[in-house]
Amino acid sequence: MSRESATRIALIYPELLGTYGDGGNAIVLAQRLRWRGLRAEIVEVPAGEVVPADCDIYLLGGGEDEPQVLAADGMRRNRSLTRAVSGGAAVLAVCAGYQVIGASFPAGNGRVHEGVHLVDMETRRSFDPPDVPPPPRAVGDIVVEPDQRLGLPTLYGYENHGGRTRPLPGSRGIPLGTVRLGVGDGTPARTDGIVDGKVIGTYLHGPVLAQNPALADLLLTWVHGRLAPLDAPVEADMLRRARARALAGG
Repeated sequence: MSRESATRIALIYPELLGTYGDGGNAIVLAQRLRWRGLRAEIVEVPAGEVVPADCDIYLLGGGEDEPQVLAADGMRRNRSLTRAVSGGAAVLAVCAGYQVIGASFPAGNGRVHEGVHLVDMETRRSFDPPDVPPPPRAVGDIVVEPDQRLGLPTLYGYENHGGRTRPLPGSRGIPLGTVRLGVGDGTPARTDGIVDGKVIGTYLHGPVLAQNPALADLLLTWVHGRLAPLDAPVEADMLRRARARALAGG
């Protein structure tokens, strides 16, 4: 992508996948580009419209069961998100969006619904035998130590989900990180999320990029390459430090 052109940030189906304010991730990305003198354009894609295949970063947020099913069906029908990823676009998918980009997830009627197949993950209410009650809903603060290969500091957020997510056999991705506080994927491995190429899935709300600016910049480097450092502390960085102090009891 030419640095003279605007970075196009697609916010997919915000009325379906926007329950927890995850649309704020688009604002964070755009602002961190503008602070560096780079142009940014936020492209909102309403439900029912075809997802454009020419954006640089695609964002999916949290949502309830029925909107989640509608979102998955819409993205599977036109396949433009899949084409965009094949062409090098980046994706950040949070909570319901994380489940949608996998192979399958539980619908509100208890049936398993097909996802978009961007990553080799599957979600269920529980992976235990049917005679074992499903685990309680994961609600509360979450702290994740990122995989060292990502070069990120500790990630902070808030989770609110009933699903449990695990990789399929042969999955190419790596976990976003190891859960230090909270539930995350809810598997014995104590991981949260996936990073597969330029696709990130996670259960962290916040919005996650407001609390974790280094994660925002990782997405932006996938578009622009090396970024100029920001000269002064900015609001997102201060919020992250305040969050870290609160979780440490300070």
